[in-house]
Amino acid sequence: MLLEAQGLRKVYDTRGVMTKALDGVDLEVEEGEFAALAGPSGSGKTTLLNMLGALDVPDEGRVLLDGDSYGDLSARALASLRLHKLGFVFQAYNLIPVFSAVENIEFVLELQGAPAAERRARALEVLEQVGLEGLGEKRPLELSGGQQQRVAVARAIASRPRLVLADEPTANLDSVTARSLLDLMQSLNREHRVTFLFSTHDPLVMEAARRIVRLKDGQIEIDERSEAA
Repeated sequence: MLLEAQGLRKVYDTRGVMTKALDGVDLEVEEGEFAALAGPSGSGKTTLLNMLGALDVPDEGRVLLDGDSYGDLSARALASLRLHKLGFVFQAYNLIPVFSAVENIEFVLELQGAPAAERRARALEVLEQVGLEGLGEKRPLELSGGQQQRVAVARAIASRPRLVLADEPTANLDSVTARSLLDLMQSLNREHRVTFLFSTHDPLVMEAARRIVRLKDGQIEIDERSEAA
C-alpha cells in the first residue's frame, strides 16, 4: 500500500468554537490511482489532503507512506519525505514570480541536490511533457493561468514523487483549459504511473477520476470506484 490514513481526527478552535474537521478517517491509496476527494465546503477534504501531505498534524491517528508513519519521523525526515516522495499542486500555483518557468522547476531539484546539468535537462523534459516546450524562460506573469498551472504540475512531477497531491487544481481555470490539464495528468498517470489524489469541487475532475471519496462533516460518506478513462 502506498498511502494509509488510520483514524485521523482534527479539531479546530475558532474563537472558542470547536469544529471537527476530521472525525475518524481511514483511507488507503494504492500506487497508480487517479482519485478525488470530494464534498461540500467544510467537509474536511482540504484538511485531509494536508494531513496526507504532511503539511498538518492530526490530533489523533496516523498517516503512513510506504509504511513509514509520519509521526515517527523527525522534522528533518518529514521535510525530506515531502521533498523526495510527494509532489504538490496548489490552487494558487505558488510559483516564484522572479524565477522563469524552468527555474521554478529546477528549484525543487536543486533542493534535492541534483547537479546543475541534470536539473536543467530534467526541467526541460517535463516542460515538454506538459506542452510548454519553448516557454521555459518565461516568468509566471508572462504566462496564462493554464500555462502557470502546467508549470506547477511540471514542478510537482520533476522530482519523480511517489504521489502528487493537488488541491483544487482546476478552480481558477476555464473549462477548456481545465479539461486540457486533466488530460495531461491522466496521461502522466497512465504512461508513467504517477499517482494523483485531488481535493475538488469540479465535476470535470470527478468525471475523470477513477475513484471518488466523498466526505461529509469530517467523515468518509462514500468511497466509490469506476473505470473512467
